[in-house]
Amino acid sequence: MNKLWTAAGAAAWGAAPLGGLQPYMDQGAREKLAALCPGAATVLVAAFPYYAGDEPGNLSLYCRGEDYHRVLTRRLEGVCAALREAHPSCTFIPGADNSPIPELAAAELAGVGHKGRHGLRIVPPYGSYVFLGTILTDLVLAATGPARGTLCPEHCGLCQKACPTGALTEQGCNVEKCLSELTQRKGELPQAVEKQIRESATIWGCDLCQRACPWNQKAEQTPLPEFRENLTPSLTLEDLEGVSNKAFRRQYAHKAFSWRGIGPLKRNLELKE
Repeated sequence: MNKLWTAAGAAAWGAAPLGGLQPYMDQGAREKLAALCPGAATVLVAAFPYYAGDEPGNLSLYCRGEDYHRVLTRRLEGVCAALREAHPSCTFIPGADNSPIPELAAAELAGVGHKGRHGLRIVPPYGSYVFLGTILTDLVLAATGPARGTLCPEHCGLCQKACPTGALTEQGCNVEKCLSELTQRKGELPQAVEKQIRESATIWGCDLCQRACPWNQKAEQTPLPEFRENLTPSLTLEDLEGVSNKAFRRQYAHKAFSWRGIGPLKRNLELKE
């Protein structure tokens, strides 16, 4: 199994029993999982590093390379193909931020990385600059976790201090206040939110809590070419001028920032004018 995950480019991997995730899922999520994989018993979780340096730009570091949904699905499918060959009577379903599996909880139970105060998984030597991917299966596998403790220095709180909206507290991240979430919302925004975006360095996403994290100060760069090559650090109004939403989605279909269409990005750029 280790060779499979190493070949797929994972920095860490583990397995968690599906039963341990039940408290983190509502009835709707449980039903979706049952439909995806009847008799599901195990969730495999893997962390894929994406940090490619910190070139100045107004797009969050995570979305500058190829869309991680595409990259992880492709790499996970390679693992699934090998597992299907080894276990032909079993089902293996890959997921990359698009399944009902609560990925952070699954990573905790599988022992993949350690929980940071910013709510993300810390996976040395890549820090918290990792994406989580999952494989849902009816194959029963031994659990590899849960993770023990945290790598956060006691009384650090640098990520919380760096959060511009107060979304990060000791109780976790309030997604409704998270600037990364706010930049992605469609339509008109409250004046207070417009002000936060206007004062932000980014028009999509927010890296402030991660940049402040001690574990990220010397994070190694990803070996995965999809996240190292053909980067788009920034967009300008000139880039989007006269571009239809359809043309935008076609031009940037391979980027994670395109999923909401051109509207939020153009609005956010205009707020900074």
